[in-house]
Amino acid sequence: MANGLTYMRNTSTPEATKQLASTLAPYLRPGDVVLLNGDLGAGKTQFVQGVAAALGVRAPVTSPTFNILLEYAEGRLPLYHFDLYRLDEPAQLDDIDYFGVIDGDGASFVEWAEKFPDDMPYDYLEITITADERGTRRIVAHSYGSRSRQLLCVWANDSKARLGKIQL
Repeated sequence: MANGLTYMRNTSTPEATKQLASTLAPYLRPGDVVLLNGDLGAGKTQFVQGVAAALGVRAPVTSPTFNILLEYAEGRLPLYHFDLYRLDEPAQLDDIDYFGVIDGDGASFVEWAEKFPDDMPYDYLEITITADERGTRRIVAHSYGSRSRQLLCVWANDSKARLGKIQL
């Protein structure tokens, strides 16, 4: 996690995770890419649900595991939710127009991006969610690139986000 900013926050409920995510939504712009790392059940989809609600998405936001990509166009800007878990080869990213979508007109949230590290964009915000046995989630956000650094800075300065800077 070199060359970027890192912030974190703990949440104790799914609602608190969604609330934190909702504070990111006002700062998202077309072309923003957010990678979501974490084990099954860590809260990645809950995070996307919080962003989607704050963007004005009324449709139910579910995990795109079996669809690979779910699109939500009704909010302030289009939201693209990828789940790369079921993909096996980098060539499959072309099959789903991954590169066209992330460079497009909305914000993209990508679960299981760590499967294809060489195929991620140059500039992205990485969010890692870990949950302990009590259900407390540790949410760590790290910026890679100038736009994601700017995004993380404004998000961290939002008093509702309550993110704390950490040194690595």
